[in-house]
Amino acid sequence: MQPMSAADIRERFQRFFEARGHTRVPSAPILARDDPTLLFVNSGMAPFKRVLTGEDTRDYVRAVDAQLCLRVAGKHNDFEEVGRTPRHNTLFEMLGNWSFGDYFKRDAIHWHWELLTTELGIPPDRLAATVYTDDDEAAAIWADEIGLPPERIVRWGNIAAGDEQNFWSMGDTGPCGPCSELHYDRGAELSEGPECIPDHSEHCPRWLEIGNLVFMQFDRAADGTLSPLPFKSVDTGTGLERLASVIQGVDSNYRTDLFAPIIERLAQFIGHDPETVESERFSYQVVADHSRAMTFLLAEGVTPSNEGPGYVLRRIIRRAVRHGRLLGINGPFLRETAGVVIGLMESAYPYVRSSADGILSAIEAEEEKFARTLEAGGARLNELVGTGHAINGADAFRLHDTFGFPIDLTIEIAAERGVTVDRAGFDAAMTEQRERSRGEERGAFAALAEVAALRSEFIGYPNETSADDLRILAVVPGEPTAVVLERTPCYAAGGGQIGDRGELGGVDGRLRVDDTQRSGDAIIHLGALDGELRVGDAVRGEVDEARRWSAARNHTATHLLHRALRDVLGEQAKQAGSWVGPDALRFDFPAQAGTPRDAMREVERLVNAQIRRNATVHPQLMPMEEARALGADMFFGEKYLPESVRVVRVDGYSKELCGGTHVAATGQIGQFVITGEASIGAGLRRIEAVTGVAAAELVGTRLEALRAAAQLLGEREENVPQRIEALLARVREAEKAARAPRSGAARLDAAAALQGAQQAGETRVIVQSYPDADANALRGLADDLRGMTGRFVLVTAGGAEGTPSLLVAASRDLAGEGFDSGAVVRQAAPIIGGGGGGRPDLAQAGGRDASRLDEALREAGRLALEALQRIEAA
Repeated sequence: MQPMSAADIRERFQRFFEARGHTRVPSAPILARDDPTLLFVNSGMAPFKRVLTGEDTRDYVRAVDAQLCLRVAGKHNDFEEVGRTPRHNTLFEMLGNWSFGDYFKRDAIHWHWELLTTELGIPPDRLAATVYTDDDEAAAIWADEIGLPPERIVRWGNIAAGDEQNFWSMGDTGPCGPCSELHYDRGAELSEGPECIPDHSEHCPRWLEIGNLVFMQFDRAADGTLSPLPFKSVDTGTGLERLASVIQGVDSNYRTDLFAPIIERLAQFIGHDPETVESERFSYQVVADHSRAMTFLLAEGVTPSNEGPGYVLRRIIRRAVRHGRLLGINGPFLRETAGVVIGLMESAYPYVRSSADGILSAIEAEEEKFARTLEAGGARLNELVGTGHAINGADAFRLHDTFGFPIDLTIEIAAERGVTVDRAGFDAAMTEQRERSRGEERGAFAALAEVAALRSEFIGYPNETSADDLRILAVVPGEPTAVVLERTPCYAAGGGQIGDRGELGGVDGRLRVDDTQRSGDAIIHLGALDGELRVGDAVRGEVDEARRWSAARNHTATHLLHRALRDVLGEQAKQAGSWVGPDALRFDFPAQAGTPRDAMREVERLVNAQIRRNATVHPQLMPMEEARALGADMFFGEKYLPESVRVVRVDGYSKELCGGTHVAATGQIGQFVITGEASIGAGLRRIEAVTGVAAAELVGTRLEALRAAAQLLGEREENVPQRIEALLARVREAEKAARAPRSGAARLDAAAALQGAQQAGETRVIVQSYPDADANALRGLADDLRGMTGRFVLVTAGGAEGTPSLLVAASRDLAGEGFDSGAVVRQAAPIIGGGGGGRPDLAQAGGRDASRLDEALREAGRLALEALQRIEAA
């Protein structure tokens, strides 16, 4: 008989509680954008935090879910333990059932006992329970009603003495209560002595915690006093991976059917036999775990970057790549393991399948980028480790900033060689850099935090722009002043759309609203106050109507653009970010290469066809499940409540979950023009566009420019491009002749320069001195290289007739990615007593001191290589 699969366990858990009056709630996104205290959802409780505190309500009092969680940062950080122990994972699923002021301890305990022993078939004599020291009620239920023998009930915890075992709290103050944990006895033969008892399971392999029942019944004050809550709640958590290991009879999460197929595919890819797999178990488990985490982060639209969630994703992918190297893999391989993850998880989380192409291509691109990083920075790290001395914080930060080495990877590699890393020094350097780049924060942030617990109602749908009798809930003085209203027609920035501007007018004062933001459930109006506004006052609110309508046109156009892009490029072109303002719109989507011009023209044509249709735009509130059944597009990281989401439908064309403001019919958009498409980072492209009057004015301006060009050229308008190309060809020939060396010496040999080039990733780097060449000859060499090779950097110097010249050039694609030849020249030129500058793709300098030309060349070469490495690591 086959053991029960993890998929069956997940489904049985949820059906069990559905049969007992619980509403099944889908997993919230891993990205915790609605909780400023978290980067990722790290527990089953996180999405329900505001419900448990009474700040939010749902239309049910019982819930059941399987919540995806990620523990890689902050207080709950299992990153370093992953792969080393059988129980720790970065990504895991927390099965939970919830009571919000409904049932309490008796039902929670009885149902979990029934679930584990009857529904899932775990032998009762293998289970033990822990309770808080003075929780006599829970202890009596376990002993007298469930029938657990005394030796299987353990009491722990004393919050008065600082021991918070078996006592859960949301923070230093607020809702809290005793816990009762369920532990599985894996056998007395695994005991490590008398200290091996339930609640010490992390230190003894005999006991495995498989569930925690939290009974929230108190409100803790700042002085530690516990007062009864107005309603009691139950919060339970059962890790699917641990539960599967028990039911499937294995000693590790990594031997369950959630991980074993990933490890088997990796072994097959490498060609390892089972014995080799066991000898390399640590690296196999790291790769299997990280493949799951990266797959789900990419499916939620996170892309590798150097900050925030993108940096965490980059760390995960790069740690997996390094462990692949330790297993002997030198090329890309993670698409193999991620493909298995998609196959294992698509039935429970269908979006991983629909995002598969984008996930796999993004993983491969990051693998290739990190391979270049390992080449560039590996030698420097080996130098540091080879000294045998601790790596100081400045060097660790340089590895991160210049070469793209995540700090945890530096620590791990160094530790393998017995070398420590000054993590505190690294953190200090990182903080200093962030402070430099962040600049001054807006004074409004303090106001946002102060009023976040208030609740405002937005009354501006569909496009209401004024209202009377709006009561003030809070006024926070400052620059800007912040005002919170009970109701407001002002739209708070969200979903990519900017906040409204307008005015709040009262009897004794007036606020010019320069921006509207949201913090929690509070809508905050920020601006300059003239006179006085007081809490409790009633004011009239007026929105800048022209600006609102322009934003609405652009927002609806963004929906049309999203659908058109997917129709032309494929379903992988999903929204990865957007900005909707009154003057323009931006739309970000995953792609590994630029969008062909023909495709962009087709996207623009499709959007304008929908505008000419004058299709009706239908905003509608509905339950999440109904929206899913309708096929509405939804985006991870946005806050969606399962009982009520807003779907915006363009009749017969698109359906998206959206809280923004929109036109009533697409014809009100007027016109749509794409103004640009470009890369904004690895694997991400951005389209910029305008609509309405701005689009009409842009078309008119461009037509007038075309007419003027045709008149100057003496050509018909349709022949202007060909005529310009012919003229440019003549100009290039003239420039080429003008750059020929004045002395009549032979042209510098570009082919020979390429033969001596160094390879840095995909870039050919040439650092060469030509003592008899002048500035014209150096420029000619740069031009010749552009015609002979692709991605290159040239750093060269000449000293004809005793006059020193320095030149730095780069291929235009590198310049477009941020390489700045001018910056390199400006820093190196003072060495030869001169100055210079130029464009990102070509810059020159002259000087007076020819004796230091070689020194200037070396410095320019070093600066250019560092700039290149930063780009390759980004």
